[in-house]
Amino acid sequence: MKQYRIDGAEVHGIADLYEQLNRELMADQDWRLGSSLDGFNDILHRVDGEIREGDPATFVWTDHAHSRDALGFDETQLWLQNKLSRPHSFDQQRIQSDLDGLRNGLGKTYFELILEVFADHPLIELQLR
Repeated sequence: MKQYRIDGAEVHGIADLYEQLNRELMADQDWRLGSSLDGFNDILHRVDGEIREGDPATFVWTDHAHSRDALGFDETQLWLQNKLSRPHSFDQQRIQSDLDGLRNGLGKTYFELILEVFADHPLIELQLR
């Protein structure tokens, strides 16, 4: 069984999370995963394929509470505002709606979005510790 580790104590923002994901998932690749939920989802599809071939995988996320805080409201707001600053790259109406929802307490934090990506891959076990 493959076991991937995310050290939540070392996650102080989105870039730190992807640094760890790259270390765990991209060590044998000649390219790096950027800070992209879609890109992360694509990588988990690769892991799904490996599981179907008989190689189960578990992600162990230690100190996840620290990551939850680090990838919470403030970091998510900055991430969305950055997207709004690039109007030709992102759907501005959707991003503004996401930002408004976050500010109104109804939107999802980046941590919650990452958990949703994991949830879309039921063959992959995620252990939050």
